[in-house]
Amino acid sequence: MPAEAPARTIVVAINPDAASGRGAAVGARTVAALRRAGWIVTPLQEDSADALAAAVAVALAGGPRALIVVGGDGMVGLGANAVAGTDVPLGIVPCGTGNDMARNLGLPVGDVAAALSRLVAALAPSGGGSRRIDAGLVTHADGRETWFACALSAGFDAAVNERANRMRRPRGASRYVLALLRELVTFGPVDYRLTIDGREEREPAALVSVGNAGSIGGGMRITPDAVLDDGALDVLIVAPVSRLTFLRLFPRVFRGTHAALPQVRLLRARAIRIAATGARGGIVAYADGERLGPLPLDIRVVPGALAVLV
Repeated sequence: MPAEAPARTIVVAINPDAASGRGAAVGARTVAALRRAGWIVTPLQEDSADALAAAVAVALAGGPRALIVVGGDGMVGLGANAVAGTDVPLGIVPCGTGNDMARNLGLPVGDVAAALSRLVAALAPSGGGSRRIDAGLVTHADGRETWFACALSAGFDAAVNERANRMRRPRGASRYVLALLRELVTFGPVDYRLTIDGREEREPAALVSVGNAGSIGGGMRITPDAVLDDGALDVLIVAPVSRLTFLRLFPRVFRGTHAALPQVRLLRARAIRIAATGARGGIVAYADGERLGPLPLDIRVVPGALAVLV
């Protein structure tokens, strides 16, 4: 292979189970479109997320032009963990359940042909190219580090995500709505211990979310004023409320009009530590739609850490 070949190589990581099994077909369309555009394509598809992440790491050692992920926000998280802090840009062909990162980047959602056209154009010498955005870096209690591109949740919203991921139906964003209603029956407030830019506070809350982008769960605008490249993360804290109040609050969270509610705090920070005490101290966090692990977690923004194809 010629020495300059890696610069013409594109790595495509595919989640075949995305979009209720349509991910494989969308992946094949992605590979075909890139090859028609003259790229040398390395398609990757494995039986598990861990195996796929390992295969991506090997392929990236060859110095490709870009990494493309085919799937939902979980695949965006996989891609971010592979290329954050490097000059390899991440491309997204959204075909998952929520597709929030693609939506926040202004990429076509629900239209594979348009997404592929945008991707091919961005890769062309005269195209839009890549944009650098911030990313969140999470340090676990055991010292491991994990990146996220869109949002991290640790509370009611994480419990909803956990339930939604176990559900097979319905498809699309309505799955999160149904999971929310079911989780509402049993979930109680969490006693949080938060450290926000060095300031420690303890308070019970229904949820704590940290957004680099504005939405999760298929368009729920939990941190509506978040900006992808402002060097900060947006933090949402919702005080304990009754089930009836939460049901009334939920539509406003979905629309992003909840900032003025007395039960809601929205703030910006560069570093956040989230811990929990009491009966629900074993709360699990989610990031980019995937299970991240138990609290405590230390989170900080890394400005410009991720290049994305737009």
